Amino acid sequence: MKKVWVVALATLLSFPLSAETIEVEYSRFYSHVRKLNSEDTNALQFAFGFLRVGEGRLCGINDAEIVTDKQTLPLQVSEENRFTVPSEKVLKMADALIRIDLAEAANVCDMSVQLETKPEYLKQSYTAEELTELLENYRAFFNEMGSFLSFMMPTVEGLMVHFSDPNLDYLIEDAPAVNNGMLMLDMDWLDKDKGIELPEKPLRITAMASKG
Repeated sequence: MKKVWVVALATLLSFPLSAETIEVEYSRFYSHVRKLNSEDTNALQFAFGFLRVGEGRLCGINDAEIVTDKQTLPLQVSEENRFTVPSEKVLKMADALIRIDLAEAANVCDMSVQLETKPEYLKQSYTAEELTELLENYRAFFNEMGSFLSFMMPTVEGLMVHFSDPNLDYLIEDAPAVNNGMLMLDMDWLDKDKGIELPEKPLRITAMASKG
């Protein structure tokens, strides 16, 4: 039986246990973001955060910035406590650091890496063509990542629309309903080539995927 899951990648890093401000090599972030340097995946981004160990929530972030010997660049932190980083090889070559000021102890926060749509692709109304474009972006990403290890990669089977209110329930005409702040658009519905009007602009759109 196939198991449907939201595409979210997680990795653990070593941090100083006694400090709430941590520094991580930019190269570790670049190893992720460089995978999206393609026209086929231009609607996608990696959003970074820190999961509170044992609680399933994101640790608070007071501030985040990129630091090099010559400059410090601020990073925008979302209300969800996630941030994105630019894909710049020059920052990797300059041995840049990502400095994060956590709101809680670093030793209880593990890095979380989430693949999602860019903010400019989030809106309240979508045509069938726009939904297909988002779907094909996710397919292109996993096809590229699975070119050598295809048996390990999930198959994209739809889109999952996330709303800011986790309690949102809403009936949409000629479409699946929003339940607990989520709308699942599987291939059976997407293949009908319909547009959709959402109750509000979503928080993010991720891929529905499955592994055999």
